[in-house]
Amino acid sequence: MEEKTLVAIIGCTMVLVLMVIRVPIAVCLGVVGVGGFAWMVGWEPAIGLLVDSPFRSVTNFNFSVIPMFVLMGTLVSVTGMSRELFRAANAWIGHLPGGMAIATILACGGFAAINGSSVATAATMTQVALPEMRRAGYHAGLSAGVIATAGTLGIMIPPSVMFILYAILTDTDVIRLFIAGIIPGLLGILLYSIAALLVYWRKPEWMPRARATDWNERWASLREVWAVVLLFMMVLGGMYGGFVTVTEVAGLGVLGAFVIGVARRRLSWGMMVDAMVDSLRTSAAIFFILIGAFLFQYFLAVTQTSQQLADWVGNLPLSPVGIVIVIMAFYIIAGMFIDELAIILLTIPILFPVVTKQLGLDPYWFGVLVVTTVEIGLYAPPVGMLCFVMNKMVPDIGLVNIYRGCMPFLAADLTRLALLIAFPALSLWLVTTMG
Repeated sequence: MEEKTLVAIIGCTMVLVLMVIRVPIAVCLGVVGVGGFAWMVGWEPAIGLLVDSPFRSVTNFNFSVIPMFVLMGTLVSVTGMSRELFRAANAWIGHLPGGMAIATILACGGFAAINGSSVATAATMTQVALPEMRRAGYHAGLSAGVIATAGTLGIMIPPSVMFILYAILTDTDVIRLFIAGIIPGLLGILLYSIAALLVYWRKPEWMPRARATDWNERWASLREVWAVVLLFMMVLGGMYGGFVTVTEVAGLGVLGAFVIGVARRRLSWGMMVDAMVDSLRTSAAIFFILIGAFLFQYFLAVTQTSQQLADWVGNLPLSPVGIVIVIMAFYIIAGMFIDELAIILLTIPILFPVVTKQLGLDPYWFGVLVVTTVEIGLYAPPVGMLCFVMNKMVPDIGLVNIYRGCMPFLAADLTRLALLIAFPALSLWLVTTMG
């Protein structure tokens, strides 16, 4: 075995071991990346890499859109728009079979359209929808499972931080990626809702039907969601119409959320400061992982691991679609153990050229498939970040029960992935209308 290959294997093993003992993923990647790079080319170049790479990563103008969208999502959350979405959806369909669960799914989808983060979507809806479902007599684990799985829509329905990173890494048009994610996101809402209905028909005692609200309440609930609709039209309309760039859209979204919050007297100075601090923490965590992943990529490059993996995948004795299915299976398995942000940062530079150049497949279709499979890893055991987030917020339900509550919706996600692979037009139809 060549020295480069042996060093690469040792490095990847060390990353996994450090992750098992709960060392933060960014530290795992950064320490092993710099150490492995130093082993191959010397400590002086490694120190230079450690000095230069983090600075270039955090000062890249393309990445400035990330903290802007994070801040927009935080402002939307603190001004109560998520609660209005849930109340409106629940007022109209809460009395139907599985209605409150479906209302939660719709509210998660609506919140995702003005947020862009799955963690923020799940955490916010845990505070908004979970108490209502539990008061209505819903099974606690199933209620948590609904929120955890529907919360993944935050990285599919635009704006999406994952799509932004994919676009930067692959030099593709992020607005086209956003547009490509709309139909798959809506399909996810539909399939999650069907899964909720199937659970109701099998276990109706887990999802008691609520009383029907009168028409006055229903119309009144719609009047409360105007702010969400306005903000959504500002963001999506500006992008789809080609009036603004994605960076300008992010700034416009922040400004819109701020103005709406102030105009409705729901955003005090203290709340604004708290929102900025929260968004700063989230953005710092994202950039920390970015830095670690980029350092680890240099290690993979000097050991030629990236090229070897790309050649191996490209030479598999399968059809192009068969190779894509293998790649998606890898993403699902990897997502069960590794942070979704790190997965995309580490694998896309390797696999994207294989899929688009060697196999000749569409880059936007592949991006949608990657984000769909990464979504599954957000709630699949044994890691399932969203399940851990919810368990920290509502520890009385129990992590195992949350995982069990997610399982009916895993089938919905696998069905969606199969449909997206079989029918690429589901991802590409809206993109083609942009010309």
